[in-house]
Amino acid sequence: MSHYYDQEPQSVSNERLISFEVCGTKVTLYTDNGVFSKTRVDEGSLLLLKNVIPLHLSGRILDLGAGYGTLGLSIALTSPEARVDLADVNMRALRLCEKNARLLKVDQRVTCLQSDIYSNIEGPYDSIVVNPPIRAGKKVTYQMYEGAKQHLSDGGSLYLVIRKAQGAESASKYIKELFGNIALLDRKKGYLIYQARKETN
Repeated sequence: MSHYYDQEPQSVSNERLISFEVCGTKVTLYTDNGVFSKTRVDEGSLLLLKNVIPLHLSGRILDLGAGYGTLGLSIALTSPEARVDLADVNMRALRLCEKNARLLKVDQRVTCLQSDIYSNIEGPYDSIVVNPPIRAGKKVTYQMYEGAKQHLSDGGSLYLVIRKAQGAESASKYIKELFGNIALLDRKKGYLIYQARKETN
C-alpha cells in the first residue's frame, strides 16, 4: 500500500488544482494522488497558517514534510522577505512543490529538497513549520521535533499543528522538555497550534 510519506508513491497520478483563502490571500496549488490531503487543504494546515502569516516571518524558513507546499508556499507568497526551503521524502510531492512555486511566482525565493526528515537539511533557520505526518508514527514525528532545535538559529521558533486526538498532549510535553518552553497559540475543532522557541545561549 502506498503512503504519502513514501519516497515514490505507487498510486496513479491525477493532478488537479485546488484553491483556498487564508488571511485574505487566495492560494491556488496543484495536488495529486499519493500526497497528503490531496483533495483540499486540511483544517490543521489552515489553522497553522492563520496563526503564522500575521507574524510576517522573515529570514530562512523550513517547511518540513511540505507535501505539495501548502505551508511554505503560502508563507512565501505573503512574506516577501522570506526565503523558504520545502523538504519532503516524497518525490511526487516535491515535483508539485516546484510546479506550485512557479505557479505562485515565488520560485526565486523557494528551494525544494528531497530529505528523509533532516538527512539533507542544513540550517540554521529562523523558523520551522511542521504539520507532522502522524501516520508515519512517533519515531518519525519526534525526530522532527528533536531536529528542529538543532536546525534553528538562537531565538528561532518551531511552529506546528497537532490534533488533540492524535497525541497533542504527549507531543507538547516532549517539545517542552526539548526547548524548555512551549506556547499554545490557538485551538479549534481539536487542532492545537504550538510555538517552541530556541532560547539564546
